[in-house]
Amino acid sequence: MLSVLDLFAVVSFPAIDPIAFSIGPLAVHWYGLAYVAGILIGWLVARDLLRRPNLWHNGTPPATVEQIDDFILWVAIGIVAGGRIGYILFYDFAAVAANPVRAIEVWNGGMSFHGGFLGATLAMVFFARKHLVPLWSLFDIVASVAPLGIFFGRIANFINGELWGRPSDVPWAMAFPTGGPFPRHPSPLYEAALEGLLLFVMLQLLARAFGALRQPGRITGVFVTLYAAARIFVEFFREPDAQIGYLFGGWLTMGMVLSIPMALVGLWILAWSGRAARAPVKED
Repeated sequence: MLSVLDLFAVVSFPAIDPIAFSIGPLAVHWYGLAYVAGILIGWLVARDLLRRPNLWHNGTPPATVEQIDDFILWVAIGIVAGGRIGYILFYDFAAVAANPVRAIEVWNGGMSFHGGFLGATLAMVFFARKHLVPLWSLFDIVASVAPLGIFFGRIANFINGELWGRPSDVPWAMAFPTGGPFPRHPSPLYEAALEGLLLFVMLQLLARAFGALRQPGRITGVFVTLYAAARIFVEFFREPDAQIGYLFGGWLTMGMVLSIPMALVGLWILAWSGRAARAPVKED
């Protein structure tokens, strides 16, 4: 007789249609809706932060709600363009070099978080310079809501049955449709929980309960460091991309390689932010 754990161990991947709904010939995928949901909900949370002067140094928010409204288009372009270009450069360069048309075949999937992160960063730099918004405070606003996008994106990865984990016999292992007959770690759900939901809650607590937004760079440093740490941890359970495989020793993956310098940058930001907060204020 099967135990409760045995029953869970043989549960197949839930059959969820990657297409949320169709309007005539137009098919709307969960993956696209995930990007929309992450950006829109993040925008609403960012607006709420700016409407609370007590969260900011000297009671002065670094930007207006109207400026954040304008910024949404900038960051959306940065995330999508950076995510796609990053995937091509980091994970699929050989295939795209052999067939350049593949670069625009977005319906075949392929988005890199690290590329999207760089694209969003460039969008923030350009926007801050144009609108005279304090750059590190803008970084903090975006970092405080970025895990929402990660959460929805990883849930969409799970619905698509992609980015599955390594074979496993844990009670919650699932047989993914494209992962062969073996039960695997549902690694997209690990990432949704750690890099998304948990990190979002932590950053909101730092911002709202501990005054972290009054110290420019702190929220950004925490986000960058903890995301990189969570990603490296999950990579031990996630199957590497087939076209790349392991880079060394049967354990080192491209996701780890890209996350290590990210973690170092995050620690540097935290150290810089701490020194800046301790620096004496110069009087005229």
